[in-house]
Amino acid sequence: MNIQQIMKQAQKMQKELQKTQEELSKTHYEGKSSLVSVTLDGNKNVISVKISADDSLDKDDISLLEDMILVAFNDAAKKVDLDKENKFGKYGSGLAGMM
Repeated sequence: MNIQQIMKQAQKMQKELQKTQEELSKTHYEGKSSLVSVTLDGNKNVISVKISADDSLDKDDISLLEDMILVAFNDAAKKVDLDKENKFGKYGSGLAGMM
C-alpha cells in the first residue's frame, strides 16, 4: 500500500468521523426518573426538563425533586456515552472518549 492510498483512507475516515459526530450532536437522548424527564443533545447539553404533575409529590420536598432531576440527567448522559461508544467503536477502541 502506498502513501497516497493511506492518505485517502485517512481522509475518508476523518469525514466519516465528522459525519458521525454531527449525527450524535443532533440526536436527543431522554433520561427518566419517576416524575422527571431530562432530554440532552449528543453534546450533553440540556434540551428540556419535564416534571410530571403528581399528587404524590409534596411541593415542599425540593430535595426529592432535585434527586430525581439528577437521576434523569445521568440516565440521559449514559445514553449519549453508549451511543457514542457504539458508533465510534468501529474506528477503534478509545476513540469514543476523544469525541
